Amino acid sequence: MSVAGPVGRGSLERRTAALMAVVVTIAVVVAGLVSVGLVRGAAQDEARKALRSKADLVSAVLEASRPVDIAPALRVVRQQDTPVAWEGPGGRLAGDALARTAYTQLPQAERTVSGSHTLRIDGRQVLVEVRPLSTGATVVFAERTSLATGQSLRMLNRVLLALVIGLVLAVLASVLFARRLAAPLRSTAAAAHRMASGERSVRVVPEGPTEVAETGESLNALAEALEHSERRQREFLMSVSHELRTPLGAVRGFAEGLQDGVITGPAVPAAGRTIVAESARLERLVADLLDLARLGADDFRFDTVPLDLRDVVDQAAEVWDERCRRDGVRFAVERPEAAVLVRTDPVRVRQVIDGLAENALRVTEVGAPLVLALRVEGDRAVLEVRDGGPGLTADDMAVAFERSELYQRYRGVRRVGTGLGLALVKALVDGLGGTVAAHQAPAEGGTCFRVELPLG
Repeated sequence: MSVAGPVGRGSLERRTAALMAVVVTIAVVVAGLVSVGLVRGAAQDEARKALRSKADLVSAVLEASRPVDIAPALRVVRQQDTPVAWEGPGGRLAGDALARTAYTQLPQAERTVSGSHTLRIDGRQVLVEVRPLSTGATVVFAERTSLATGQSLRMLNRVLLALVIGLVLAVLASVLFARRLAAPLRSTAAAAHRMASGERSVRVVPEGPTEVAETGESLNALAEALEHSERRQREFLMSVSHELRTPLGAVRGFAEGLQDGVITGPAVPAAGRTIVAESARLERLVADLLDLARLGADDFRFDTVPLDLRDVVDQAAEVWDERCRRDGVRFAVERPEAAVLVRTDPVRVRQVIDGLAENALRVTEVGAPLVLALRVEGDRAVLEVRDGGPGLTADDMAVAFERSELYQRYRGVRRVGTGLGLALVKALVDGLGGTVAAHQAPAEGGTCFRVELPLG
């Protein structure tokens, strides 16, 4: 079975790798833009510092020369590719075009004062240093700022190279990470498909990040639960088939004896009673199965009405008093004098009482007690069926209402029913909004099944 997703659905590995690559690329681009800005600022600071040093040095040399001979000194400066211009005492401006243009753009007040300025000439930024001399002349130094010069360019190239290398490594790392992240998910998906095809022994090794590992652990837990559930279903079907086979065999055997004339005369009534009893057992088993199936269906209804629980207990007591008397069991009823008002389904409550009493009577020996009790505790009505049977262990009580659990434990040890009665009781009580539990019955010596329903 293919584990590929539908056409057009991108894999987690590709999506994760693409997303991480996009994030890394954005980070590198932002880092590059920031780096360019930083390098540009550093380059401008360095250029300003170098131009200021030249201006200070030249002006100091010119001031120290007597008489002032400005032309040779400025010629040395111009040989270093630094545009320079000067204005003599007579107002004549000479020198390089860039420096002259910068001088003319300066306000009049700043032409005769030492200072640093930044101008924009022909669309480019120009650094300007003005140095007036004591002779009345003014020297102007100008230099265009640019990243593509010397150390600044080398620094920018190194930064950009490092960013490109980081981008490549980050993309490779994102691909490897995405592949590692998706690998356990692919394994889990393959295991899930194998489970869907009916395999229950499949397990995966939880690995990867916490959430991914938890997915694998959950799949393992699901596989174990399905395996346990299907094993329970097989055991249940085997037990039900066994229960069906026994009465069916008896009915068929006696029916064939009657048909063939083997059973005649005084033996006929006994054969008829056996057939009736086994048919009743079959009917009870089928009814329990149907009720359990219907409880899980959407159309199963509980018809709740206001009623006095004492009436339901009294009706049940009439039937079970006669049943207990026939079997030699001492039956007793405990109920309050005051009304016990609840809003519930009387038919289902009676079904619960009958199911618990049937279970209790089956294990109660001759002369032992069976008690049907009703009382009020706080805001709850409490129904109890207590017996003098062999009782249940603590482990038995923990699983008493699970389907066929007690049947499997005590089949062949004591008298057991279909294995469905207590499970049906639990489902009915849950549907009525109550609770049911099994306890020891200290006074009677056996088991106490306690049902609580809300008053109201």
